[in-house]
Amino acid sequence: MDTIDTMFGDREVAEEASRSWWLFLLTGIAWLVFALLVFQWDYTTVYAVSYLFGVVALFAGANEFLAIAVSTTGWKLARGILGVLFCIGGIWALVHPHAAFQTLAALIGFFYLFKGIFDVTVAALTKSRFELWWLQLTIGILEIAIAFWVAGSFREKTILLVVSVGAIALIRGVTELFLAFKLRGGPPSRLAVA
Repeated sequence: MDTIDTMFGDREVAEEASRSWWLFLLTGIAWLVFALLVFQWDYTTVYAVSYLFGVVALFAGANEFLAIAVSTTGWKLARGILGVLFCIGGIWALVHPHAAFQTLAALIGFFYLFKGIFDVTVAALTKSRFELWWLQLTIGILEIAIAFWVAGSFREKTILLVVSVGAIALIRGVTELFLAFKLRGGPPSRLAVA
């Protein structure tokens, strides 16, 4: 009986998610606009980069909390934990900008590595269900490449971190748009909400 309840509960979540596809479209567009703004401004100080990261992390945390409503049971917990971690990291970066810059340089590579592995895995698992699976695969490969690029030693860590924050926003925007179109085009019975 639990399996049937879980199946119907997941189907209801998938149907709700497919009705809310426009929310992910709007957040994707917002991420892309933010990425464009990041690349246009001149961030040459440690504090500016830390403040920028703090704002991005808080926005990402809010985004994860919004996505809880249209996620399946297992993903609700993961998105909640990720949202809390993003918010804690954002607040910490805003309160302690100098220390945040040092930590950012060390952690950003790990973020890209794990996000890239996740995106490649999801793309491989959804290949038979969605026509645009290759887009998520491409994003995952780019994220893994950026992880190893960030891990190298660079003279200009400030520029590297600005580019990384901009790339995070750009990748998140494309991923949100991909999810919006996946939700819009997929029938609720075959929809896998991540």
